[in-house]
Amino acid sequence: MLELYQFELSQHCEKVRLILDYKGLEYRKVEVTPGVGQVEVYQMSGQRQVPVLKDGETVIADSTEIAMYLERQYPERPIIPTDPRERGLCLLIEEWADESIATKGRTAFVGALNQNENFRTAILPNETPDFIKTVVGSIPSEVLDTLGAGAGVGGDALKEAQNGLKQDLEALSLLLRERSYLVTDTPTLADLAVAGVSIILKFPARAYLNLPTALAGKGIPGLADNMAYETFFEWRDRLYSEYRHPSTSTGMSSSGSQPTSINIE
Repeated sequence: MLELYQFELSQHCEKVRLILDYKGLEYRKVEVTPGVGQVEVYQMSGQRQVPVLKDGETVIADSTEIAMYLERQYPERPIIPTDPRERGLCLLIEEWADESIATKGRTAFVGALNQNENFRTAILPNETPDFIKTVVGSIPSEVLDTLGAGAGVGGDALKEAQNGLKQDLEALSLLLRERSYLVTDTPTLADLAVAGVSIILKFPARAYLNLPTALAGKGIPGLADNMAYETFFEWRDRLYSEYRHPSTSTGMSSSGSQPTSINIE
């Protein structure tokens, strides 16, 4: 069985999970955590980031490389068009999703955690004691924003990321207003990449990830609740409902099993 070394909240891991589900491939998730797991990921792939896919003796790192491998090795239900123009557009949008939506999304997500008490506490695991949630929620936003600015995710960087995402979501909403998918009449890598990396902008109401239930349907204020982007999020959620496997009662993918631990990206 395919093994996906991953971090549950990683946008690029979600992109790969969506591709695997779309192609109908069985896989086991191996959750990555800081510490000793870093050694195993590095020994397998020569680098420390996830996602990493293991298929027998073959090990592939990077979400785009994994997508290309799956397309070659498991060509059923193709995700990359053969028409030259459509192929070029598909690959261009996939790269844009990785470099623009994913990068800005991470910055905006951290900013939302810093500035919004309810969103900050919702990200904590369900089993977190109430007193810890109270402590986390009571940390002044100004303190967190100052710390975030030092790490490049506060102040001007946050504003720039949010403005960029608004432009991205507006463009996607316009493109999808009168068509079912971004490139062809069926989903391609472009659609799966855009949908996957947008997961932290607004979490689907249905449980597809092993995350706290309080996050269902929640997202980054100003983006997730903006009616101007409703077309995009409705499209994304429809894509998920048709192709993404929902979580089981344990919160894991229906094609996965209880994860073990390794390092995160």
